[in-house]
Amino acid sequence: MPRRIVDLSVALKAGIKSDPPHMLPEIEYVDHHMSAPAMADYMGVPVDALPEGEYAAVERVRISTHNGTHLDAPYHFFSRMNERLVPGGEPSWRIDEVPLDWCFQPGVRLDFSWLPDGHVCTPEDVRRELDRIGHTLKPLEIVLVHTRAASRYGEDDFIDSGCGMGKAATLWLLEQGVRVTGTDGWSWDAPFSHTKRRVEETGDASLIWEGHRAGREIGYCHMEKLTNLDQLPPHGFMVACFPVKVHRGSAGWTRAVAILEE
Repeated sequence: MPRRIVDLSVALKAGIKSDPPHMLPEIEYVDHHMSAPAMADYMGVPVDALPEGEYAAVERVRISTHNGTHLDAPYHFFSRMNERLVPGGEPSWRIDEVPLDWCFQPGVRLDFSWLPDGHVCTPEDVRRELDRIGHTLKPLEIVLVHTRAASRYGEDDFIDSGCGMGKAATLWLLEQGVRVTGTDGWSWDAPFSHTKRRVEETGDASLIWEGHRAGREIGYCHMEKLTNLDQLPPHGFMVACFPVKVHRGSAGWTRAVAILEE
């Protein structure tokens, strides 16, 4: 049976508005000619002894585990998880402790691209979309949220674009047995600029990072800065999103892909 793979990962790229200014990645590109003198000196030969005076291309990067498309571990959200499942909770898993079984499962796409920037999705929003696509969630399915943010990636307003998932909506997904989710937005939550305005209006600090904080009650992972979700059907595909094994990390980069049998 023919197979099609859809790349759900953005390229790790410097010089675009992919993150807040203090979090932007830095990449230094060293080409074949730039690296040749050091190797020639080490080997005790002239540079022109190397093929066309070239050695190796390499990149030096300064990034966080939350740059690019990445999978957040429960440890990113809070120091404890599973407070609803274990009395007193338990220490949150780091990225090198996340079960790999969670990271290769059937996928479901929820289309919230029509919702306004800053909207906080509710359980009703999720159930309504599942009814529309005719799907009942099964344990461990990976739920991908398509927002308007994908169309703004790299633009000045990217981090302020798209809707986010509220605590109640996130917990509803987790109660169905979902353990990995994802969004094409900068954050699983609504953009911070919109949350800040709501906190100023209400004085309610519990609104800060409410979707992430759902992991205190039931541990889970989510991906951020996905892309190409508009190329997926609502369901009937597999998602692979194995994270890089960063020792005791709060997240790991992932080359997330969707696999469709056609």
